[in-house]
Amino acid sequence: MTTPYQKDFPVSWEELHRDSKALAWRLSDQQNWIGIVGIARGGLVPACIMARELNIRNVETLCIASYDHKDQGDAKIINAPDLKDGGRGWLFIDDLADTGKTVQIAKKLYPHAHYACVYGKPEGIKQIHTFVTEVSQDTWIHFPWDLSYQYSAPIADQVRKEKLPEQA
Repeated sequence: MTTPYQKDFPVSWEELHRDSKALAWRLSDQQNWIGIVGIARGGLVPACIMARELNIRNVETLCIASYDHKDQGDAKIINAPDLKDGGRGWLFIDDLADTGKTVQIAKKLYPHAHYACVYGKPEGIKQIHTFVTEVSQDTWIHFPWDLSYQYSAPIADQVRKEKLPEQA
């Protein structure tokens, strides 16, 4: 499945840390969590930050692959932790809820867990219990682990280029 992404939303390490910490604040008084499950790979960094902020030492991973650099495809489970009681008391963390497909897969395995993400899109947040920042469905979030420093054209130039008719 290819979504026509029209907007870019770069996130720095500092912003990801701040937003992950904000998610921890939202979840800090909800319950005593048994542990955190980071949904790999994107959820691993936020899960680590949240484990520190919520003082949780029990950290697991659920490995679901569904993305390449720019496209979302069919998701497949690579590795899943053995959690009791359908995941009750566990906090599942991901970086982004895009379409919600990853969480739907996780919910089949762990229907009683709490699902949270740092960033969410309208289709994805329907599946999430808690999130921090919403972006439009046509936005591609560039996470810091996928970026390198290089020149970026001003938004006005990008918009102007999109509006110009094709030049022969």
